[in-house]
Amino acid sequence: MRTITIANQKGGCGKTTVAINLAASIAREARRVLLIDLDPQAHCALGTAVPEEQIDLSILECLWSRVEGEPLELGRITWQIAPNLDLAPSKYNLAAFESKLADRKDADTLLDNLLKQNADRYDYCVIDSPPHLGLLMRNGLRAADEIMIPVDTGYFSLHGLTRQLATIEQISERNGIRPVVRVLANQYDVRTKLAREILAELRNRFKGIVYDTIVNFNTKLKEGASFGQPITEFAPTSMGAKDFERLARELMASEPSRIPTAEMLQHVERLAADAERLLATTTTLVDGRMGLGGERAMSRTGLIVPPPDVPPPPGPFEPATRRVPTRTTTPARTTPAEPIRAMAPPASVPTVARPAPAPQPKPVTPASHAEIDRKIEAIYGVRQEGEVVIFRSHSPEAVDIQIAGDFNDWMPHTTPMRRLTPDGDFEARLKLPRGRYRYRLVIDGRWSHDLYNPAIETNEYGELNSVVEIKQ
Repeated sequence: MRTITIANQKGGCGKTTVAINLAASIAREARRVLLIDLDPQAHCALGTAVPEEQIDLSILECLWSRVEGEPLELGRITWQIAPNLDLAPSKYNLAAFESKLADRKDADTLLDNLLKQNADRYDYCVIDSPPHLGLLMRNGLRAADEIMIPVDTGYFSLHGLTRQLATIEQISERNGIRPVVRVLANQYDVRTKLAREILAELRNRFKGIVYDTIVNFNTKLKEGASFGQPITEFAPTSMGAKDFERLARELMASEPSRIPTAEMLQHVERLAADAERLLATTTTLVDGRMGLGGERAMSRTGLIVPPPDVPPPPGPFEPATRRVPTRTTTPARTTPAEPIRAMAPPASVPTVARPAPAPQPKPVTPASHAEIDRKIEAIYGVRQEGEVVIFRSHSPEAVDIQIAGDFNDWMPHTTPMRRLTPDGDFEARLKLPRGRYRYRLVIDGRWSHDLYNPAIETNEYGELNSVVEIKQ
């Protein structure tokens, strides 16, 4: 089981929203996921429509029972939220956990021990930690294989991130365990200049630990939480759902290769034995009931191969030939037969002319690199046709591509590109007045310059903008 703890000492950065929707998105990829709520505010239960008054046993009872020596099974407190997704909820009384166990030396290892004993039940565990450093957060950090720090692109986010990284470093040195630490840009609003500056600063200052995926600001995420549904159920086609789908797949891309278990191998062997028995039964039925003609008919399907001494059935374009048995009786005629003479065709039968040989194809001269580049520029990139400016791009793995630039106030959602072919050709046609425009492409939430447009310039964030000049 791979444990991911969502942690940040700064409140309001969307930890619970990330935890719920990330867990649901991973579960949608056919992985067994356990979501644990370590926050006494119990917002995970609220965000998944689990009534608090119906929660008899919570994560508090499960952890506290291990102290008392009568461990409570994890399965007794979990709620099934969706296929492959279970929730271990919390209640307001979880706040008493720290005061009860403050003097216990191994208090920050209770959750880690609980998860190790249930590691074979789930593929992933996502932990939502409280927004302050205490015993509950230390339990979540101690049990984590990876720590995800969601950072909202606001003014105080960098300061809170620095403090959180320092806290994780101190805990890691004390425990001797160093989990993987990654930073997630969350609630990103591309319409504001401050958000773009914070994102550029995050990537420059914390290179190598910032996720490629960006979770953009999307109202559907908040609406889904108010209805008690993950984004995968509330609005599965929204931009918020696509962002978390990309985040889940980015996480799963680092999964180790799975080794088949003994149970899986035994199951495969049983299936193979059943297939052999079924094939043997089918062969017996064909031999006993269908005869040789049945074998030939079955051989056309590839289920039975005819024996080598039996000629194969005629193909669709082959005339059927029959073997005539040789007569052993002596013919009645005793006089020698006259030799057979060749007969000339009658005059009324026209002579069929043979078709002329097909002309040989002319040798094709391979195109030069310059010609290939000119063809690519003519197909992809940006060009002007009359009053219309055509933006065309090729990205086989992209789900959607948007354009942000001076002509739409850098708001990509207002200018989506239309998919032309399943191979990844996208196009947008705009009517733009005369002038010079800077623009960038947003490919599945990731900003990039137009690779097929050679006109580029560096912007104030150290990145590249593509440039197009409209002349009318």
